[in-house]
Amino acid sequence: MPFTHANLVDDITDVGSNFDGPPELEFHLATKELGLEQSGLCLQRIPPGYRFPYGHTHATQEEVFVVVGGSGRMKLDDEVIELRRWDAVRVPPGTWRGYEAGPDGLQLIVSGAPNLGDDPRGDVTGTRDWWTDGE
Repeated sequence: MPFTHANLVDDITDVGSNFDGPPELEFHLATKELGLEQSGLCLQRIPPGYRFPYGHTHATQEEVFVVVGGSGRMKLDDEVIELRRWDAVRVPPGTWRGYEAGPDGLQLIVSGAPNLGDDPRGDVTGTRDWWTDGE
């Protein structure tokens, strides 16, 4: 088959519970289900007012975060930026990142390249509570 088709919410398993967050936290990791060979794709839904507790960086993967709903903020190394619907943020390898939802929640499509293969965690360095309340 020359293509794959899936609904990011209905067809892709939500693994948000893996992150010890509130029940409304959703992560739909679509890379394997779509058979992506060169990139990765994820839908994330962050509940209102929630700051995702893990900051992370990649050794080789570049990511693009696209806000498809709600609003929020994103911390990139030492800089915090405001996010609104249809904003796109490119984050190169080596840059630390974290995000939090505004009062209406935050919905993101995250695309990353290159594809991290069978060991996607091998490219990631993460720290819980990287973004503290004072920032």
